[in-house]
Amino acid sequence: MAQMKFTTETGTSNIDGKKIGKIAVIVIIVIALLVLLFNCFSIVNEGFIGVKYTFGKITQDNLSPGLNFCIPFVEEIRQVDTREQVYSVVDDAYTSDTQTVQQLQLKLNYRYDSAKLSDIIRNVGIDNVESKLLVQNVAKITKNEIGKVKAEELVQSRSDVQQTIQDVLAETLAPSGIVVVSFAIENLSFDEAFESSIQAKVIAAQDALKMENKTKEKEEEAKQVVIAAQAKADSTKLEADAEAYAIEAVQKQLENSPNYIDYLKITNWNGQLPQIIGDGVNPFVNLDSSANTTESSTDTTSKQ
Repeated sequence: MAQMKFTTETGTSNIDGKKIGKIAVIVIIVIALLVLLFNCFSIVNEGFIGVKYTFGKITQDNLSPGLNFCIPFVEEIRQVDTREQVYSVVDDAYTSDTQTVQQLQLKLNYRYDSAKLSDIIRNVGIDNVESKLLVQNVAKITKNEIGKVKAEELVQSRSDVQQTIQDVLAETLAPSGIVVVSFAIENLSFDEAFESSIQAKVIAAQDALKMENKTKEKEEEAKQVVIAAQAKADSTKLEADAEAYAIEAVQKQLENSPNYIDYLKITNWNGQLPQIIGDGVNPFVNLDSSANTTESSTDTTSKQ
């Protein structure tokens, strides 16, 4: 009986062990499938482009941001930052009149040409763009262009020099797949003697400009005086012409109608009679004086 019991327990243990083994195998398979499933997709972040490699060879270089499919252990997707990049450097340069530009701060904004991204990766390498393309070209082109102008011209026309350097850099780097966005010279520093002379010239130019503006202001004031005088003269002439015309019209009217002078006297009379009467014949009678004389005579008679 004891032997029979032992045999039964051993069989049960073997059955349980097989079940556990099967479950473990299933779990491992499920986990493996999940790992494979997750490895079938790769996420490309916004601002990046996905580059797909098949056994190390570029097969696609324009994967858009989001979830992208790839075959596990066969294909691989790597992200390349296509946003605007910034390269800055500090260097010295010399102008055409042998002035030293000290601590020249240069700043280049650039991005990768998506159409030539594969060429950049194959020929240069994304991590080597600055060391292989930008370091030498930015310094070389900047020094060459600054060496073509005088120090004073560089100070006064920095924006023009910057634009020239930017254009040359864009033309030089374009074949390599680098798009130049902007270029700036952020600092210009000369020796103290030269900067003092530049400052003196600037002050002199400002003073000359002030005097020129003052002279123009005086000239304008003089012009205004002449214009005002001319306007007054024209006005006086118009008044004189109008008066002459009126006199001429009156004379013509008198010639045509001798009684016109009497008409003018009547129309221009203010309603008051003359207070003094001469020896000549006066067509007007001072009624007020006569009335006063009559009233005085009446008063005297009454009193008597």
